[in-house]
Amino acid sequence: MENKRRRVRALAPEERRAALIDATIPLLHEHGLDVSTRQIAQAAGVAEGTIFGVFETKTSLVVCSVIKALDPQPTLAALAAIDRAAPLRERLIKATELVHARFAENAQLLSAARKLILSGDASAQAISNREALHAALTDVIAATGVDELRRPPAAVATLLLLFCGANTYGPFGDPDNFSGEETVSLLLDGLLRRGTQ
Repeated sequence: MENKRRRVRALAPEERRAALIDATIPLLHEHGLDVSTRQIAQAAGVAEGTIFGVFETKTSLVVCSVIKALDPQPTLAALAAIDRAAPLRERLIKATELVHARFAENAQLLSAARKLILSGDASAQAISNREALHAALTDVIAATGVDELRRPPAAVATLLLLFCGANTYGPFGDPDNFSGEETVSLLLDGLLRRGTQ
């Protein structure tokens, strides 16, 4: 019996775009903007020229990949799942752990994104993602216990995001030393020991 080579179904352009983006994201985590089209093609299991059949340039593929990788939806869904009836501190600890994890996971991609000259659509998407994350975090904070806070929930969300961002990307950051619980303690309790004036 003769072995016939099985033909793989050709992908529609949108499916091919999605497959190339999915193959590019892990490479961006690993190599940043230094990823080559050869590496992308190899990871996607296609010829290098296939990339340019659906993307005008390597940069356009990278921009689309960064946008997809930085999609906040999984984090937003996890924030939405936090029990709003739980005490404020408990809610904030869970939310902080989610934000820390998101920032740590995407640190390499965010550095790459800053180096890119992003199109207007990409910049608008980044702003939209930040606003959605801030709104979701504000909602977690505002559920109950707001009367315990000196600042409005949106301001507390901003401070929490600032700390998480600086702790992940800043020169003095130390994500291993600041758990969600420690971060929330700093935010809610400050640095003074109880009973100290």
